[in-house]
Amino acid sequence: MAKLILMRHGQSQWNLYNLFTGWVDIPLSSKGVEEALEGGRIIKDEPIDLIFTSSLIRAQMTAMLAMTLHHSGKVPVILHPGEGHLEEWATIYSPETESQTIPVIRAWQLNERMYGELQGVNKAEMAEKYGPEQVHIWRRSFDVPPPNGESLQMTAARSIPYFEDAIVPQLEQGKNIFVAAHGNSLRSIIMKLDGLTSQEVVSLELATGHPIIYEYRQGQYFKQV
Repeated sequence: MAKLILMRHGQSQWNLYNLFTGWVDIPLSSKGVEEALEGGRIIKDEPIDLIFTSSLIRAQMTAMLAMTLHHSGKVPVILHPGEGHLEEWATIYSPETESQTIPVIRAWQLNERMYGELQGVNKAEMAEKYGPEQVHIWRRSFDVPPPNGESLQMTAARSIPYFEDAIVPQLEQGKNIFVAAHGNSLRSIIMKLDGLTSQEVVSLELATGHPIIYEYRQGQYFKQV
């Protein structure tokens, strides 16, 4: 049996300002820092062998802050494969020290849905300009993207294959995985884990900084209550 922990990042500074964020690389707000720490308190006793985050700082901050409270005391170490000196010069030469670290893998496939021409724009202003129904369709429909952006379906087309190719093999080896990512990339993954339809997933709400924990046994996922 292995554990899978999914956590949406804490509130970002643009969440606070009610702006569409998408792929713009915005840090957590002070409330988001508190939410990440609270999520860390919830999972502090859960075993964690490997961490995956998106390539965006708000997800990485969430993972790092949460892990400051972990009972193991192990230190997350961000890996830099293929990044030249960042990879070559970051070698740990003490086996004892390395045993007290947890590798962190960053993946753009876990990034938030790309909101196209809505990014950086106030959500309320968009509702006034285009009407609340149209903005709701852009935000919550499964297959209608915002202008020059991604739909949830398009987000799922990158996040689910990455999950299957990179994360599932680690679970099959018995490793306990912590994934810190975003509302839409995690919504896509949960759609697969829980067998949700495209109609059901659009109404799935994920609280910021709140972990969702699954047990993985023989290819099946069992959500902890």
